[in-house]
Amino acid sequence: MSKNEKYELLYKQVLSLAEGERDREAMMANTAALIHEAFGFWWTGFYRVVGEELVLGPFQGPVACSRIPFGRGVCGTAWQVQRPLVVPDVEQFPGHIACSSASRSEIVVPLIYHDRVVAVLDIDSEHLATFDETDQAGLEKIAEVLAPLT
Repeated sequence: MSKNEKYELLYKQVLSLAEGERDREAMMANTAALIHEAFGFWWTGFYRVVGEELVLGPFQGPVACSRIPFGRGVCGTAWQVQRPLVVPDVEQFPGHIACSSASRSEIVVPLIYHDRVVAVLDIDSEHLATFDETDQAGLEKIAEVLAPLT
């Protein structure tokens, strides 16, 4: 199955899970599990916007940073600029927060509702240059399903 086909299947699964579900955190938990299982990424999860920081939400993978300030690291920067960030080599990203030395590349997709970021989807790989435009497009579609949930 191609990467595009995997994302299309994931999107359909997320839509199915979202049918009748209104709790964003419950959906984040199932979505992290779906993505993690489908692709076998190093770390897959969400950070929720709470005040002026991102707070760890549902995830799959090793222990992670619990809190990330606005504008710090890849997650905080994606929140600040309100757009996805694809980082082929985290060592080259200014201010990268190393929650794990095993993480080598990263993609962060904000969940935006009413023009404000409510959470970010963060995925790390233990390999360089894992993520591309296909990942970004597939994850943005998934983020759009979760963002309006309360």
